[in-house]
This record gives sequence, C-alpha cells and structure tokens, in this order.
Amino acid sequence: MRIIACGYDEHAEAILAILNDAIVTSTALFDYRPRELASMVKWFRAKEQEGFPVLGAVADDGSLEGFATYGPFRNWPAYKYTIEHSVYVHRDHRRQGVARALLTRLIATAEQQDYHVMVGGIDATNSASIALHVELGFVLAGTIHHAGFKFGRWLDLSFYELRLRTPARPVDG
Repeated sequence: MRIIACGYDEHAEAILAILNDAIVTSTALFDYRPRELASMVKWFRAKEQEGFPVLGAVADDGSLEGFATYGPFRNWPAYKYTIEHSVYVHRDHRRQGVARALLTRLIATAEQQDYHVMVGGIDATNSASIALHVELGFVLAGTIHHAGFKFGRWLDLSFYELRLRTPARPVDG
C-alpha cells in the first residue's frame, strides 16, 4: 500500500463509491442519500482551493483502498488553526491498517500546514474508529447526544481532538 495525493480524474469515482457505501450501510456518515459523481467536482475544487489534502491508500494493483481528508472545523476566522478530518476505508480493506496509515499521514500533513487541533466527529458506537483515534493520541472532547437520526434510531456524535505542536507562532487575524 502507498499513500498518495488523490486527484479528481484518477480517484473521484473510487472515493465516491467508498462514500456512498458508508452512506447507505453505516453511521460513519450522517447522510441519507448517495451522492452523484457531479458533486465530486465541487468537492475536489473546494479541497484544492483551500489547500486541504485528499490522501489515498492505493494497493499494488492501483485500486483505492481508502482515503482521508480534512476541512474547516467552523467557518469563523478564529478557528483557522482547527480542522475536522475524515477517514474512510473500502469495505474490503478494513482492519488491515489502511485507516491507521492514512490518519498518521494526515496528522503529519496537518502539522506541515501549521494547524493546531484536529477534530474527528465519530458515531459514539463506532468502537473501531474510536480505538484508532485513541491509539494515535486523540482524546474525547465531548459527545452530543441524539445529534443525528439514521436507520430508525438516534445517533450520538462524539468529538475526538488531537493537539498538534504547530504552529510555532500563531497570530490573530
């Protein structure tokens, strides 16, 4: 497995397939309807314009095993050093170290880009994702109970945070 930077032309369809599978089969994504390929144009454009990475785990045969990215935590200026991340792994490649490799690289990228806090919003029943985050140093920041409703039940959303060593010299404004 190699970790690479993903691009629209090469990876949009594979990323969309992983996202849509998460939407229809899990509570990893608090969404109801699969997305259209056209939505990926805007998604990739926004990532590129903001300088946010889209990392992919690629198998020897070139197939995408998973992807990770981050974006703004909140759209107010004082949150500029805080990002919210996502990691999704293709169903056939879970529990094989793909998520760990992606999240580890994503943390390093966030430090290179001078962010200070990474936040992950995780379904409170997703023990595998929670365990991975804790192993990589994330701590529980809080839980919003009944934050979502999917598959006929209320979902609690737990936020895990990781404080990074960067930036060396934060500034206002």
